[in-house]
This record gives sequence, C-alpha cells and structure tokens, in this order.
Amino acid sequence: MAAERLDRSLVLVMAAATGVAVASNYYAQPLLPVMRHDLHLSSTVAGLIVTVAQLGYAAGLLFLLPLGDLVERRALVVTLSALSAAALVVLGLSPNGEVLLPAAFAVGGLSVLAQVLVPFSASLAHDHERGQVVGLVMSGLLLGILLARTVAGALAEAGDWRVVYLVAAGLMAVQAAVLRLRLPSYRENTQRSYLTLLRSVGQLLRDEPVLRLRSLYGFLSFGTFSVLWTTLAFLLHDRYHLSTLVIGLFGLVGAAGALAATMAGRLSDHGHQHTSTGAGAAMLALSWLLLWVGRHHMSALIAGIVLLDVGVQGVHISNQGAIYRLRPDARSRLTAAYMFLYFVGGAIGSAVSASLYSGHGWSGVSLAGEIFGGGALLVWVTSSLRREKGSSVLPTSPAR
Repeated sequence: MAAERLDRSLVLVMAAATGVAVASNYYAQPLLPVMRHDLHLSSTVAGLIVTVAQLGYAAGLLFLLPLGDLVERRALVVTLSALSAAALVVLGLSPNGEVLLPAAFAVGGLSVLAQVLVPFSASLAHDHERGQVVGLVMSGLLLGILLARTVAGALAEAGDWRVVYLVAAGLMAVQAAVLRLRLPSYRENTQRSYLTLLRSVGQLLRDEPVLRLRSLYGFLSFGTFSVLWTTLAFLLHDRYHLSTLVIGLFGLVGAAGALAATMAGRLSDHGHQHTSTGAGAAMLALSWLLLWVGRHHMSALIAGIVLLDVGVQGVHISNQGAIYRLRPDARSRLTAAYMFLYFVGGAIGSAVSASLYSGHGWSGVSLAGEIFGGGALLVWVTSSLRREKGSSVLPTSPAR
C-alpha cells in the first residue's frame, strides 16, 4: 500500500506544505518590534502574540489533530489549509490587540495542519524508511519555521507587517488546491467516535511510558527554543539596532537544524534515539552559555543560535522516531499527546521570556533558557542511569 501511495516527489510536496503551514506560527517573531510600535503595545503584550499563537497550536493539537485517526486525511488537510488562509486575512487586517490576539490564536490552532501531515507521511512510508521520510518532512517544517522569519522580515521591510499575513493567506489558499490534487486518499481503520479518540489521547499518555518521557523532552526542548526566539528580535533591535530585514535573516542562522533533522531521522531508523537525544540535550545546555555571552558579542550569539536549533531538532526527531514505533494505528493521537505538551512548553517559555526581558533583560532570558535546556539534559542523564540499573521508572525507547 505504501509503495503505491508514496514517492519522492510526494514526500517533497508534503515537506513543503508542512513548512508553509507551520510558518504561520512564526511570522510574528521578527515583526514584534514593529507590531509593538504600530499597535502601541508593551514588550510583554507584544510577546503574548507568540504565546497566544502557541496556545492556539496546543489547542489544535488536542482537538483537531486526533481527527487524523478518524476522518479521511486528505479532506482534513485541505479544509485546514482553507480555514488557515481565512484566519491569516483576519490577523493581517487586525486594527488593534483585541482583534489580533484572538486571530493569532486561530492561526496557531489551524496551523496544526503541519502535524497532521507528519503522521500522514509516517503512515504512507515503509517501516525501513519511516525515520528518513519523517526526517525529510520535519526538515520542511524546520525550514518553514526559519524561513518564516526571513520572509516576514523582508516583506515587512518592503511594506509593513500586515503584508506578511496577507501574502501568507494567499500561499495557504494555493496550497489547499495543490494538496487536493497531489495527496492520496487515506483513512485509518478505526471505529472509535471523536470523543473516544479525545479520551484516548490521555489514555495513551497514561499507558505509554515512552510517550511520557518523550513528551517531557519535548516540553523542555521547545520551551528553551521559544525562550530564545520570542525575545531575540527585541535584543537585536534594542541592543544591536538592526532593521526588521536583518532580524528576519537571523532565521537562516539556525538552518543547520534542518540537517540535524535528517541525520536524527537516520539514527532513529537504526535505533539510536537515546544517543541522539543525549547529544541534542547537551547542545541545548551548552548553547545558552554562548547566548548569554551573545548579549555583547554577535559571534557568540550566532554560534549559540546554531547550536540550540541543531539540539532542538535532534531531540525532536528522536522523540518522534520513538513514539511512532509504539502504536501504528494511533499515530495522530500519539502526535497530539506529544505535540500538545511540546507546545505547552513553548507557550510557557515564550511567556516567561517576554516577561523576563521586560524586567531583567537578556541575562534573565538566558537564565530561563538554561533552566529549560539544562532540565532536558538532567532528564537524559537520569534516564541513562536508570537504564543501566534496569529500572522502568523512566523508561526509554525499546530500540537499542
């Protein structure tokens, strides 16, 4: 079945669609200084744009993503694309924060489309290539996150921040048509109702210790990622006096994370999730030492961004490689459980970051980032020690 549905060009289409979908959640980050000025917002409230979008994404993961195990997936993907286009128009035309924040929540919730496509690609792939396929689709997701900042910065420099969201709406409308033509029809063989599926998300967390552990890694790793990217634009604007265009170009600095996603996918196929997770967690902890120094030295800031993005993607792909081995019939719900906690971590990280930047500057932000990143490394060390003792309290992936 997978061989009939999946070819390289289709994987690339899904990777590109994943990137376009997830980009909607990240256009705001380099635009926060100009949005703050245009809408007369404080830094804390401007930072809430990112937080609200991530909370919307978490809600979409919890309530929309499980539909991937219930309804025909191509129809779900096309519908989410069309609705996302409409929500982006509202966001782009928002006259004030009271309209913008709910619109950001809706855009965040509908961009869960990206996470519908990831398990979709996993379901279409053969077992022996699943990690590579997921890694390629996740590379598209990462590039979408990174290029969103660059594109947003360039468009805002040429026009204003509203142009970014109106162009994004047009892209999502085109994407809806392309995916309707290219994606195969696919439906999981399940007889469960929607409410039963929602309840089963919590049951999966209760019953699958690997899912709980990997969700904790995800919570901490995306938390530290959001701590950085929520307030980085403020640092670059306030300390280095960079333009919106140049701030957007910093999205390209973390492009090495796309390579990490592919490499981690290969390691996952060979059963080395634990090793790649440890390497990624160590990078997260180390990166914040460089980022703290980066408040005065641009070279250290850039090195820290690269290290953090590589670490986050390495941990994330290792996590997905582990959880997708658990229940092939429940990949959308496994993804919902994992990604819900992943984005809750991100929302907390962004909210804490914006608040600390207003009160304590970049040093406070760096401390928060180190707590998240160091926490991921501590969990990995604890897990490793318990693996050696044969304990099942903090189990890891059954793959060795």
